[in-house]
Amino acid sequence: MNKQKMNLLDFEEYDLYFDEPGAEEVTDLLQTAAESYAEGKAEPYLLRAYFLDPRNLSVLVALYRFYYYQHRLEDARMAAFHALAVSGERLGLPADWSQLDWAHLGHSATRSMGLLRFYLLALKGVGYLNLRLGASIAGMAMLAKVREMDPQDQLGTGALSPALNDRDQPCAIRIQPTHHR
Repeated sequence: MNKQKMNLLDFEEYDLYFDEPGAEEVTDLLQTAAESYAEGKAEPYLLRAYFLDPRNLSVLVALYRFYYYQHRLEDARMAAFHALAVSGERLGLPADWSQLDWAHLGHSATRSMGLLRFYLLALKGVGYLNLRLGASIAGMAMLAKVREMDPQDQLGTGALSPALNDRDQPCAIRIQPTHHR
């Protein structure tokens, strides 16, 4: 796969994650959650939808957004990480995101460009939340992987850290050894 030729913003004929058919009850629960958000009563509907269909990406995105906007970042990170795992499995990607390479990306792009874009955005989201929650090394490594797979920075990962904009280094993170006395 030519890393300079892939357009991660091309939405033409690709299915998006939310285009997948879902159970009517799950769809109704998501709608009720959206209508109940202002009153602070959305969470039970979202959790019920999750228990009915824990691999539904629309449900996982709804949970992520709910927790993120409630400033419950640890819960948002768990929802984003689960969405990353589900989308990665559907694409046939390695369970360990750090093993992602251009061959995987090329194969996944032929299966579903929309789902591949979703996977990379989920990885970006987990990386960002890791940074916010103080897991800086893990967060920067995740963001660096997204940037490596998106060298044109079409997904905007470079804006999250100037360290990611050093194109001469695959990852501008330098971990200094800790010396104990």
